[in-house]
Amino acid sequence: MSFWYLQAITGLSFAMLLFLLAAGLSLIFGLMRIINLAHGALYLVASYLSLSVMRGTGSFLLALLVGAAAVTLIGLFMERRFLNRLYRMELAQVLLTFGFLFILSDLTQWVWGGEPQIMPKPALFAGSLRLGEMMFPIYRLLVIAVGIVVAVLLGLIQQYTSLGAKVRAGVDDAEMTRGLGVDLPRLFTGVFAMGAMLAGVGGVMGGPIIGANLDAAFEILLFAFVVVIIGGMGSLKGAFLASLFVGLIDTFGKALFPEYSLFTIFAPMAIVLAIRPTGLFGRT
Repeated sequence: MSFWYLQAITGLSFAMLLFLLAAGLSLIFGLMRIINLAHGALYLVASYLSLSVMRGTGSFLLALLVGAAAVTLIGLFMERRFLNRLYRMELAQVLLTFGFLFILSDLTQWVWGGEPQIMPKPALFAGSLRLGEMMFPIYRLLVIAVGIVVAVLLGLIQQYTSLGAKVRAGVDDAEMTRGLGVDLPRLFTGVFAMGAMLAGVGGVMGGPIIGANLDAAFEILLFAFVVVIIGGMGSLKGAFLASLFVGLIDTFGKALFPEYSLFTIFAPMAIVLAIRPTGLFGRT
């Protein structure tokens, strides 16, 4: 039984990391119709930057704040200087954000080198928690808790605040929302910055688990897009449930059927697209 419990904790922690990326990615596309392929690079920059801060200061909290703030500023720069001129120009968005993906990845390699590195866990969460006969890594439990807290906060903001109402209205009908006097450009900037910040938080929290390496920018982006496609663009509920599904099925698939691990991820995605092209919770 210990095998199943450990794989479940591993899958849930990976799922919460995916949710942190996919939530922002889903909202950005759902509201702004921007395909942000640089999302994985923001995760990468936050991972390496927080690793340097952690090694220099020993403070995980400071590393989290610096990593999230840095990629938020990068996201603001991208949106205000480039992407706000390319609304509804999908091909230009793909090419531009794909270019940012390579630029940020190359800059990361130039600054930190190309060697994969693992961030040390904060001392407070470095051990294991015993529950009966089972031992659970405390840090993975922390990642699960952070993901759940973020999901609850985002859900509350979306459902019970004026900002959330504007975002929902913008996702449903951008033209009508603009006609009601909502400053959509400012709203777009805020949502894009929030998405970048979530990618940064995911990059920092994933440092002690996945580590900082150049391949992560592409691998984590691929997983995040699978989550968004299955859950549906613009749906936080869909992103959360799809993250749980993808995280668990990927972890158990690699443990039980390593030679078919990619099949276990992409086959369900293909089935969902065939049955419901907008995703399980996407708007038709």
